[in-house]
Formats: sequence, C-alpha cells, structure tokens
Amino acid sequence: MEMTTISIQKTSNPSILKFEADKFLTNHESFEFDTIDEAKASPLAQELFYLPFIKKVYISGNFVALERFDIVEWDDVQDEVAEQIANYINSGKQVVAESNSPKHSPITVYAESTPNPTALKFVINRRLTPTSYEFVSVENAKYSPLATELFRLPFVKSVFIDENFIAITKHDSADWNEITTELRDFLKNYIESGKEIIAANAPKVQKQSEEDSSVTFDNYDDISKEIITILEEYVKPAVANDGGNIEFRSYDPETKVVKVILQGACSGCPSSTFTLKNGIETMLKEMLKDNELTVEALNG
Repeated sequence: MEMTTISIQKTSNPSILKFEADKFLTNHESFEFDTIDEAKASPLAQELFYLPFIKKVYISGNFVALERFDIVEWDDVQDEVAEQIANYINSGKQVVAESNSPKHSPITVYAESTPNPTALKFVINRRLTPTSYEFVSVENAKYSPLATELFRLPFVKSVFIDENFIAITKHDSADWNEITTELRDFLKNYIESGKEIIAANAPKVQKQSEEDSSVTFDNYDDISKEIITILEEYVKPAVANDGGNIEFRSYDPETKVVKVILQGACSGCPSSTFTLKNGIETMLKEMLKDNELTVEALNG
C-alpha cells in the first residue's frame, strides 16, 4: 500500500497552517470544527483537538488546516503535527465518518460581473477545490468532469475553477443576458447532484508554460520569495474578487523582470495591462524599494 505523505504549507495567517496530503481526504466536501464536541463527525479532528494548542480544525479536499492558540509557534510543533496526521491516515482510520457527516446547506450560485466583459464569476456557497485550475479547451479539461460538461455548451470559451467560485469566459457571439441563467442553473444542478468537479488524479499544479513549475518556495532566491509573499498576501485576494488568479512564474535579477501568469477572468481582460503596470508593478516597486523592476504577464 502506498503511504501518504504530508507537506506543510504556510498561509497568509500566521496562526493557520495547512497540512497537505498527496491524495484526497474527503469526497470534495469541506468540514470546519471549532471544538472537540463539534468534531464527532471526524475522528481525525477529535484526535487533533487533544493537542492543547489547537483552536480550530478545517478538513477539505486533500488538506487539513489547523489554527493554533498563541501558546506555541508553528515552527516548534509543525513537524510533529505533520507526522501525527500522516500516521493517522496511513493507519487506515476514517478521516470523516460518512454517516455522521454534518448536513450541508442548500447549494446557492450567484453571478458577479468582472472587469473582463467576456467573463462572469459564479460564486458557490461550498468549497469546490483546494487549488485553482484553468481549462482553455475541452482537450485540456480531462481532469475536470465539470469543465468538460461546460465546454459542451457552445458559448463557453474557457473555465477557471477556484476554491468557491467558477469564472467562465464566453465567446464574443454570446450575450450574457441570454446565457447567465442557463449557466447558473447548470452549475447548481451539477454540484447538487454530487458529481465530481476535479478528478482525484488531477495534478496539484497546472503547467502554464514550458518552464519547470515544480520549483518549491524554498528553492527560490530571497527576492523571489518576497515577491511571492507580496502576491499571495496583497494581490491574490483582490484578483480573486474579480474572478481571476495570479501566479508567480519567475524573476530575473539582471533584467529586473517579474513574470506572472494571469488566469480566469483576468486572462485576456482589457484592463489587465493597466492592473499590471499601475497596480502590481507599483506595489512591488514600493515594497521592494526597486524602481527598475517591471512586471510582465505570460498570458492575459
């Protein structure tokens, strides 16, 4: 039997740490527990609450996120916690007991406009995936049954799926006034039916270029690490509000060029150049104190 491994991922909140498994732990469902009594549906969460510094347990997709009390620092305990989670999973015990799973509220889907007139953001009241995926054709949508179904609609040009929203870009020939209700109803019915959204064997990282996308945070130089941190903490939340995503690709210390990938509604958006030059680039120049720095998008 192949053993599960756990990797430790920092979040923008220093009190919360993600422990990511190399397989799915739940059937595309999310569970949040504030106390050990609330965690009766999850034997794993109950076990974690016995650690005196655990404040909240969140289980979704392929990760466990834990919020700590201030009595400890994650650096002092994170390796032991990761080992405990890995040992629990590898013992074959249930992560979440299906018969005791909390009842979920009805699925709601509402549409939001984006700065890109050809893209609409559909917000869902349920966590869809632990990481983002972009599909630009039916051929590369093989890891998403949902995206594959959407591409069967003649007006769908691309699909971007993030934690709790789906951004759909349409062909120019279609009118949002005519297709928005159809898309909203389709998404609501699909998710309510419990069909698979992202396949369990989908890669964690969608390759966006010929460059190697497997480089880990620790392998980057110090300036690249600072850029990634700024993008994660200050830029990504704002971009997500507009139905998109931004990913760091590279930084060249000689040319001072930062390359990023724009996804979802931000890809191909008429205002993306303005956002890059007057928003992201200005922020990086000010926070890194380097006026020679420039930002380029590999797509979008």
